[in-house]
Amino acid sequence: MSPAQGPTVLIVPGLRDHVEDHWQTHLARALPGAVTVPPLKADRLSRDARVAALDAALAAIAGPVVFAAHSAGVMIVAHWARNHGRPIAGALLVTPADLEVPLPPGYPSSEALAANGWLPVPRKPLPFPSILAASTNDPLGAFDRVAGLADAWGAELVDAGAVGHLNPAAGYGEWPPAMTFLRRLGVSC
Repeated sequence: MSPAQGPTVLIVPGLRDHVEDHWQTHLARALPGAVTVPPLKADRLSRDARVAALDAALAAIAGPVVFAAHSAGVMIVAHWARNHGRPIAGALLVTPADLEVPLPPGYPSSEALAANGWLPVPRKPLPFPSILAASTNDPLGAFDRVAGLADAWGAELVDAGAVGHLNPAAGYGEWPPAMTFLRRLGVSC
């Protein structure tokens, strides 16, 4: 996008990558010029591979960028920010998965997450403005723990209500508040 149009939105999915009726998929269709980090073909649980994929997608974008991350994608952004210096215009961080507590069945074990570099979760302030939307009934991240991440990262915490993990399994496809938050971060939408 040209600077007159505002930042490019870079969508950072979680570990399940691209889900057809997910709010991020709808967002990508609704925002001309939005870019999505492509799914990995190998090393799908590797934090390093996920961070490298984010960095490669970012390198292909000229101009300012705003991240739109969900679940483990939020953690990918936090890990990326520790070691990369490219200026970022902002980040919308939505229902981060709390990888420091055991996840429900069907998700990677704490041992697998640790072995693949996800732990510890970074707790340094993010070097860009961010809005963290947290659910009050997310099975993958208790509100108080996610609020602690927002505080550590210097992110504005937004109570998204009882939206589960804000995914199709929780009954969500399109999520209109995403556009409102992205506008606040300087995106023309």
